[in-house]
Amino acid sequence: MSKFIFITGGVVSSLGKGIAAASIGKLLEARGLKTTIIKCDPYLNVDPGTMNPYQHGEVYVTDDGAETDLDLGHYERFTNAHITKDCNITTGKVYHTVITRERRGDYLGKTVQIIPHITDEIKRCIKKVSKEKDVDVTIVEIGGTVGDIESLPFLEAIRQMRWELGESYALDIHVTLLPYIKSAGEQKTKPTQHSVGRLREIGIAPDILLCRTEKHISKEERDKIALFCNVDREAVIEAPDVKYIYEVPLSFRKGNLDDLILKKLHLKSEENDLKDWESLVINRLRNPQKEVTVCVVGKYIALQDAYKSIYEALVHGGIAGNARVHIVKIDSEDVKNNTVERLLGGARGILIPGGFGDRGIEGKIRAVQYAREKNIPFFGICLGMQVACIEFARSVCGLKDANSTEFNKETAHPVISLLQEQRHIRNLGASMRLGSYPCKLLKDSKSSHAYKKENITERHRHRYEFNNDYRKQFEKAGMVFTGINAGQDLVEIIELSSHPWFVACQFHPEFKSKPDRAHPLFREFVKASLENSKKD
Repeated sequence: MSKFIFITGGVVSSLGKGIAAASIGKLLEARGLKTTIIKCDPYLNVDPGTMNPYQHGEVYVTDDGAETDLDLGHYERFTNAHITKDCNITTGKVYHTVITRERRGDYLGKTVQIIPHITDEIKRCIKKVSKEKDVDVTIVEIGGTVGDIESLPFLEAIRQMRWELGESYALDIHVTLLPYIKSAGEQKTKPTQHSVGRLREIGIAPDILLCRTEKHISKEERDKIALFCNVDREAVIEAPDVKYIYEVPLSFRKGNLDDLILKKLHLKSEENDLKDWESLVINRLRNPQKEVTVCVVGKYIALQDAYKSIYEALVHGGIAGNARVHIVKIDSEDVKNNTVERLLGGARGILIPGGFGDRGIEGKIRAVQYAREKNIPFFGICLGMQVACIEFARSVCGLKDANSTEFNKETAHPVISLLQEQRHIRNLGASMRLGSYPCKLLKDSKSSHAYKKENITERHRHRYEFNNDYRKQFEKAGMVFTGINAGQDLVEIIELSSHPWFVACQFHPEFKSKPDRAHPLFREFVKASLENSKKD
């Protein structure tokens, strides 16, 4: 049976529980153990698919078509765990399942309550993932902060699991904050003590504390935390701020976190093997030989997490090219005819990510035109491909009114439109083209050279597609359709052969990029941007 690690958080939100969970998974994999990671989200939405990015940040998509929390992206980037729809458990999913059963009469007249029915369903979901994936360790991150009303059913569920399984089969790692008061020159342990106190009131005594801190924890402070939080001294682990998230597993290893977990869970393992990861961080991430500037022109630039996977995939492309990628974030609403040169003039590569709605679209179209006319390497993703098609239709094909029916239902030239099966959909949740779909690449295209194969699969999250009625007209004007979903005859990748590097795809390649395995298109985009920078 799998062992379980439950990760909780206290004091404040955004302490990095997701990065901690992913880093622990990385450490355990380096010891030869097979892991999986689950995120429990306390919101009532069934999934984040219909949430505004400003509310939730990026929506991460799995191979099996689930719209999930962005932390699942960290899990896949750091580890080899196969993340699926069952790895994101939300309050909405749990209540939906329980209420559906109640309506069917499955509870035979019983009063349906938080305990045991909701907590039993949470436990069932966790155990299902663990059993189906046949892993040594299941890591479960509990979203929210201890003390939040919303997360109480999840905390009660893991309290019950710890009691049922026994201490050698389950442990709790509590991520907390040690704030540094600059005016007093002191690091304060009291918030951590209070957070652990709240957790113990719920019935959970943490086994290990991960203490987020700006400063080194002194022996005196470590002893104080251990004493008042009732944990072993060795279980007070320093989690210092780092420049790059990929340094976190190395930081945890330095604190012997993996040894401590193995000891507490009575697990046998191989010697730690993080040499390749350490080399990647030290030699290519911290000390690259080159650098390049890439502009990301998006609609949700104000929120760092809205394009989390995009930014990380650019970092991965830089690692592959031994380069530091300087990302300049540009709000597409600011890109106008009289500002485009000022905003994009320093770019050696231009990337336009996905999005929804008509806000900022004309700015994205101007950015595409600038990249095309100035021969700047261009990479369009999802909506980025669609606006590239609109710009090409208007500027090259002479279709001045060209648009997407998402932005103008009455356009004379709907070069982007809904598929027939999408036109009668009324419910928005989980109704797009989601998950992994096949794509066949054209031989000798930039894309096939990047992938080094002709048949690929990539993850999608969109509703609108390129309108095949315009394919011949586009081809005559110089556009090459280098990636096609043969089964549905859908355009997946476009290229301009006359341009140094102009590639746009309907799918989301950023979801399959890792620091030690950069996605081929991001790798080649950064490479092209580096080549462009040599012209300076």
